[in-house]
Amino acid sequence: MMSAAQNDLITRIGPGAPAGTLLRHYWQPAALAVELEGDRPIRPVKLLGQDFVLFRDENGKLGMLDRDCPHRGADLAFGRLEDGGLRCPFHGWLFDVAGTCLETPAEPAGSRLCERIRQASYPVVERSGIIFAYLGKGEPPAFPELDCFIAPDSHVFAFKGLIDCNWLQALEVGIDPAHASFLHRFFEDGEQDEAYGRQFRATSADSDMPMTRVLREFPCPEIRVETTDYGLQLIALRQIDDASTHVRVTNVLFPQAFVIPLSGEMTITQWHVPIDDTSCYWYAIFTSFTGPMNKEQMRAQRLELYTLPDYRPRVGRFNDYGFDPYEQHNRTYTGMGEDINVHDQWAIESQGPIQDRTREHLGQTDKGIVAYRRLLVAAIEQATNGLTPKMVLDPAQAAQIQGPSTMDGVGPSGEWEPYWRAVDQERRTSAPWAPKRKTA
Repeated sequence: MMSAAQNDLITRIGPGAPAGTLLRHYWQPAALAVELEGDRPIRPVKLLGQDFVLFRDENGKLGMLDRDCPHRGADLAFGRLEDGGLRCPFHGWLFDVAGTCLETPAEPAGSRLCERIRQASYPVVERSGIIFAYLGKGEPPAFPELDCFIAPDSHVFAFKGLIDCNWLQALEVGIDPAHASFLHRFFEDGEQDEAYGRQFRATSADSDMPMTRVLREFPCPEIRVETTDYGLQLIALRQIDDASTHVRVTNVLFPQAFVIPLSGEMTITQWHVPIDDTSCYWYAIFTSFTGPMNKEQMRAQRLELYTLPDYRPRVGRFNDYGFDPYEQHNRTYTGMGEDINVHDQWAIESQGPIQDRTREHLGQTDKGIVAYRRLLVAAIEQATNGLTPKMVLDPAQAAQIQGPSTMDGVGPSGEWEPYWRAVDQERRTSAPWAPKRKTA
């Protein structure tokens, strides 16, 4: 258990809050690139408890500014894209992507007011279908050379979804290897030709066992956690018999992402990004190590659950997560349909807007969560004391952070570690985009 003060320390992310100070040291996903497509590429963004307007100007340059106009506080998300920037409809004040005030047209001729006006602006960059923003002080860190950032656009797909709870409990479900055997249990295995793009549906490498069967029949994994330069590596071992063991390797990408296998073909890199203290978005980049991504199919699958323009789930606490007691008895462990995002959403939202960790009782299966919280607290202390926390990288350091490796396969029980490393290495080196990676 932890105290209420300790819980606040690791969950609250507003300006000046200790965890908020830490998260402002990193690039944060702010929007999907597709959200700035169309005739009016302007989006309001709420991120880490602050309100911004994100836009692409007439020349295609990205900008993100504080949302309230510095004149009298009108909402710049309703602005006009014209004349080299974003113009406030209230009095016509015009700002470029750097926050420079270009015009104050209602002022008398010869006025130099605009020379003294500047709107707060924030660095933004597009990577693999996501627009990242930096809200911190000084120069932003370098991007690590992760697979999802090295692979070309043809081999990545990005999506997001809204979650109605604190970011930390949303992240922690993804670093819990044991829960999948229960929360995501299916009583029957699906057809493999329907597994593309769906979590826990594909057949594990070097076996004829779909992941649904592995999770269902072997619910008590041995969990190993190792600290790495990028965060944590988690290995879940499920012994099938004396000769073979199922190996699943996942990762915590500090401070707020995880990297997991979707199938032998794809990995998922997923961030949990606070909107405010009691809501967040998950942002995911799916990376293919084989052929180009079928983006139309991936998007269609996910839009079965999420609605545009805000990527709100179609099911939630407002309709009992689609719960069906007949289904719970006959088809799935939760009775909440076959999309695992719904299962996760129920698990974390039912903990409350901010989980009360003073009431929890952790067990051996929670060792990854315990290790992550220790990293988080240490990094918060470093950030609040003016030190450089983990994964704030310069270019040389960023070049060393690659992968990270993931795995879902069945190998020899006595040689499971060299087995999974060899399978991962083969997949990585045979990827059609592997030559794009720089030599560290």
